[in-house]
Amino acid sequence: MRKTRVLLLLALVVVIVVIAGSVVAVHHGFRARDQPSALETYVARIVRGLAVPSRAKNEKNQFTASPELMAEARAHFADHCALCHANNGSGNTQIGQNLYPKAPDMRLPPTQNLTDGELYYTIHNGIRLTGMPAWGPEKEDEDSWKLVLFIRHLPQLTAAEEREMEALNPKGPGEKQEELEEEQFLNEGQPGNLVPKPPTRHDH
Repeated sequence: MRKTRVLLLLALVVVIVVIAGSVVAVHHGFRARDQPSALETYVARIVRGLAVPSRAKNEKNQFTASPELMAEARAHFADHCALCHANNGSGNTQIGQNLYPKAPDMRLPPTQNLTDGELYYTIHNGIRLTGMPAWGPEKEDEDSWKLVLFIRHLPQLTAAEEREMEALNPKGPGEKQEELEEEQFLNEGQPGNLVPKPPTRHDH
């Protein structure tokens, strides 16, 4: 009975949001640049809470933090997650800030207060109607549990760790070419790496 009441209430809220959204759309259009309203944010959090099964919420992380495991999780985050979430979890990236809703600052309570099971479920299964995809194989995957540990560590991330992650971020062809040219330029001035000059011609 309680579940039916919650679902009816949720349906009513969704209808109200749809009507309000339609009114706004008539005047402003649907833009990903807009900031979600307080009502949208509230509804989205309710929906997210309902979307995670109670069994999943109560699951415990099978891994505990160690230097080796955290280094592995840091590298995984830098390679797979930082494009949207930034190395420090702030979400302050070109993609993260232009999604709708925007990528959250995972260092803050709305993310840090989630259970390990909720974090894992979100990473592993994604969130519909957002930019958050599902990661890993369909069955339970260890990498997502390790990422949960790293997300817990984000509020204490050091500058040294962030610099280390920058070297692991995916790079496009342009960035790779720039790095190659910079490396070649630096190597030209090193002893033993001098580029030989072409022979001078002497016409007799």
